[in-house]
Amino acid sequence: SITIDPDLLEAADIREFEQVAVVDVDNGARFETYTIAGQRGSGDMKVNGAAARLVHRGDTIIVISYGGYDPDELENYDPRVVHVGANNEIIDVDNEVATLLGAPTA
Repeated sequence: SITIDPDLLEAADIREFEQVAVVDVDNGARFETYTIAGQRGSGDMKVNGAAARLVHRGDTIIVISYGGYDPDELENYDPRVVHVGANNEIIDVDNEVATLLGAPTA
C-alpha cells in the first residue's frame, strides 16, 4: 500500500483504497498497489509493506491512477496532475502529464 496525505488524494481525484501504479523516477522501480489516507496536511507519501524495499526516502515518485471511459466521456476529459514541492506541498494542479515541475531541463 501507499499512505498519502488526503489533501493530495483529493487534489488528484484519487480515492482511498483505489488501485494505483507507482513509478520511482530515481531507480526505475514500478509497482501497483492501493492507497491509504494518511494524516491531512502532513505531506505523507509513504510506501508500505514489501513495496517499501523498492523506494528509498527522498526518491521522486509518480503515482498514477487509471480509469475506463466511454468515448463520449473522453470528449471533455482532461487528466489531473498534482505537482508537489520538496515537502509534498501542492505547487500546481494542471493537465501537463509530460511536465515534472522543478526538474532539470536538458
